[in-house]
Amino acid sequence: MFAIILHEVMHGVVAKSLGDDTAARAGRLTLNPIAHIDPIGTIVLPAILILLHAPVFGYAKPVPVDYRNLRNPRTGMMMVAAAGPLTNLSLATISIVLLLIIRPHLEGPWGPSIWVPIFEMLQISLSVNVALGIFNLIPILPLDGGRVLVGFLPYSAARVLARFEGVGFLLLFGLLYFRGFNLALGRIIEAVENGLIMLIMEIARML
Repeated sequence: MFAIILHEVMHGVVAKSLGDDTAARAGRLTLNPIAHIDPIGTIVLPAILILLHAPVFGYAKPVPVDYRNLRNPRTGMMMVAAAGPLTNLSLATISIVLLLIIRPHLEGPWGPSIWVPIFEMLQISLSVNVALGIFNLIPILPLDGGRVLVGFLPYSAARVLARFEGVGFLLLFGLLYFRGFNLALGRIIEAVENGLIMLIMEIARML
């Protein structure tokens, strides 16, 4: 839940830094979960994915952003959209660092009662945050990856893609019915998670 909420809050934080305070005026720059619960994304979508035996994802109520208020709407839209997934990948990185710090203490006197439960929670945090980050980077509107793609495309192509935003989640649900899509998505998530672990471990060796 914290990962999903911080994901949304950071959209609003970046938007505010770029000139749009819509989220701040709506009271959405808060870590209070009540302000961010979305019936579909927080409850229905994860339940459906569990039933489909697909990778489980979810999302909070989208933070309101008026891209017209951004100092550079096109570039700003990309930065605001990217802030969410990058937040999740940053949380995953922090989880890895803490896992490496805690690991030597697992066999100590306080291991079973303190460090092992914390270690297991951090493992879950790592997996959940990588999954959330990669899922939201799928280039389908209204996911963050779709907004980043719109920012990269020429205006004519971006306008065409934007017209399909209303059916984006229907398309996404359709893709999640295909086993091949789920397998590919799972492999990408696993590869990113393993890549982050290897990168942090390599940096730790160099220090």
